[in-house]
Amino acid sequence: MAKKSNCPVTRQQFRDSAKPVTVMVGNVPLVADPKEFSTGSLGWYLNGKTMIEIDGVPVSVQIGLNLTVVGSKELPQDEPETASAEPAAA
Repeated sequence: MAKKSNCPVTRQQFRDSAKPVTVMVGNVPLVADPKEFSTGSLGWYLNGKTMIEIDGVPVSVQIGLNLTVVGSKELPQDEPETASAEPAAA
């Protein structure tokens, strides 16, 4: 069985520092934005459409791209916020 990879950054580091990533599809630059996936993984997400030529004929293509940080799903989730310790007003 393959050894699990450890994620080298924390969730907070990802939130604070991950920048959009430009990817080229054909000759078109597209931007994938940082995302926290519902699975708990961290990465980048891109969804869109562009045109690509096949034998000189332009065809419309739909793009769905996930870039996932290996090992990020196993990072600890955020601790829940604790209730305020201030006494209630009388």
